[in-house]
Amino acid sequence: MGPSDLEKIIAAGETYTVEFKSDANDDELVEAVVCLANGDGGWLLIGVSDNRDVIGAQPRHGNTTHSQRIVALVSNKTTPSLGVEVSVVQLGSNDVVAINVPKASRVVATTSGRYLRRATDVHGKPECLPMSPHEIQTRASALGAHDISTFPLANLSVEDLDPAELDRFRNLAASGGDSVLANLSANDLLSALGFLSVSDTPTLGAALLFGTPTVLDAFAPTHAAIFQALDSHDAVLANRNLRAPLIRAMLELVEAVMPYNPEEEVQDGLFRLGLPRFSEVAIRELIANALVHRDYSQNGQIRVAVEDTTLSISSPGGFPEGITINNLLTAPPQARNPLIADAFKRAGLVERTSRGINRVYRHQLVLGRPQPDYSRSNRAWVEVRVPGGAADRELAVFAAAAARDDNVLDLRTLQVLHEVRSESRIASERAAELLHIAVAEARAALNNLVERGLLEARGEGRGRTYHLAAELYREIGEPAAYVRSRGFTPIQQEQMVLTHTAEHGSIGRSEAAELCRLSPDQASRLLRRLAAEGALRMTGQRRTARYLLASDTSA
Repeated sequence: MGPSDLEKIIAAGETYTVEFKSDANDDELVEAVVCLANGDGGWLLIGVSDNRDVIGAQPRHGNTTHSQRIVALVSNKTTPSLGVEVSVVQLGSNDVVAINVPKASRVVATTSGRYLRRATDVHGKPECLPMSPHEIQTRASALGAHDISTFPLANLSVEDLDPAELDRFRNLAASGGDSVLANLSANDLLSALGFLSVSDTPTLGAALLFGTPTVLDAFAPTHAAIFQALDSHDAVLANRNLRAPLIRAMLELVEAVMPYNPEEEVQDGLFRLGLPRFSEVAIRELIANALVHRDYSQNGQIRVAVEDTTLSISSPGGFPEGITINNLLTAPPQARNPLIADAFKRAGLVERTSRGINRVYRHQLVLGRPQPDYSRSNRAWVEVRVPGGAADRELAVFAAAAARDDNVLDLRTLQVLHEVRSESRIASERAAELLHIAVAEARAALNNLVERGLLEARGEGRGRTYHLAAELYREIGEPAAYVRSRGFTPIQQEQMVLTHTAEHGSIGRSEAAELCRLSPDQASRLLRRLAAEGALRMTGQRRTARYLLASDTSA
C-alpha cells in the first residue's frame, strides 16, 4: 500500500469494504477486523476520522508501530485465526495504519466470543452490528461451511414423518431418479440421503422433505410458500398458502402455474410447434431452485406469482457464496443446502449435473421467449422474473428445424441470435456482457457463428459488429431485413456522402455516421479516405472539421 493508493481510498470515504477509525485499542481493532471479514473483507484505516481527515494513528508499540505485531494480534484474538496484511503509511507528517482484511471463508469471531457483521444503515452509512445466532447460521450456510439441513432434531423420530411423502419420494426415484432408493425402508432411505444423524436422529432436512404439517410447524417454522396470480391491474385472481413438505410443495406450485401458461401454435410445414408462455422446464427448475437454495435460517416465504404475463419467483436469502447475477451461467455450481439439492436430483426432479439455470435459459430462448431476469435480487433475497412477451416465432421455428436435423442450438448461440434479432447487430463487448465471459472469448464465439454461416461480420477492429447472415434471413422468411441489418456497402456509403455534400454544401463526422449507420471513428475514416482520393476537401480541424466537394471553391 503506497501513499497515492491510500489517498484514493480515503477520498472515496467509508464504504461497505472500508472502515475509518481515528484511534482504536486492541479489542476495538480486532472487532473491526472481524466485522469486515464477515462481510466482503476490505480495508481498516486507523488514523483517519469519519469525515476523511487524516489525523494520524498513535504509536502502538512504544514510540512506533510494528506491522507484524498487529498481524500477530489479529491472528491470536480471532477464531478461526484470521490472517491480515498491515502497512504503516506516512501521509504528510501523519502515520496511517492500513489493515487489509480478507473475506473470511468461515464465520469469524473474536476469542472473547464477539460475532460482528458489516451492514448499511437507513442512510447508506456502513456500520458494524452484532450477529444473532440465526445470522451466524445464515452466514455459515452461505459460505458453504455448514449445511443447515444436517441439524439433528432430538425430539423428532422417523415414525413422526409422513409415510405418504416417503412413498412419493420412492415412486419418483423409481420412475426417473435414483432407482436404488425406490425399495429402501424409511431409516435406510433417510440414511442414504444423509438425513439421519450419527445417533439415528432425523435432521432438519428429513423434516423439510417428509414432515407432516405438525412436524413442519414444530421443527421447520421458517418454511412457507405462497402462490399468487394477478391480472394487469394487480387484481388478485388466485392466492394460495402452502405448508407442505418440499417435494409436494414443488409439484403443487408447478401445477398452480400451469393454468396461467397459455400456448401459441405455429405451423412449420407439416410440423405443429407449440410455444407456451413459459417453458415447463423453466417453471419446474426455477421453483425447485427456490425451495432447494433458500435460506432456512431466515423467516420469510417463497413466493411464486404470475403477474399478468410475467412469472416471478422469489426466496429468502441472497445468492450462495461465489454466485452473482454476472456469473450465473458460468460459475461452478454452489448449493446453499447441498443435501436437499442432492435429494431433489435423486428424485429426478431437477437437472442432475447442477446446470439447471442453463437449461432454464435455453428452454425459454428455444421457444422464442425472452430470457429470465435476476436484476431485482440482492443480499436479502433472490428474485427471478421470466417475461412472457410475444414469441419470436421465426426464430423458434428455425431452432426447432435445426433440432430435427440433429443440429441442436446451444445456449450461447441462442442468446446471441435473440440479441441480434432484437437489436439488429451485436459487438464483442455486448456479447461478453450477455454471455458472462471475457471479450476475447466472446469475439471467438461470434467468429465461430460466422464460420457456421449464422452471422456475418462488418467493420474492423473495435468498430466490428455482427448481424444475421443472408441465408439465415432467407430461412426465417425475412430477406429484406438482411439489407436493413447489414447496412450499406462502402460504395453506397461513398455515394450517400457525396450526394449529401452536394445537396447541403458540407458534411461533418456526426452527419456521416448517422447517414451511413457507422460509428464516429468509422465515419471519420470514410471522410478522410474520400478527401485523400480527391473527392472531398477538408476545412477546419479535428472534431470541428467539415468536408466540402473538392470542386467547391467557395470556402
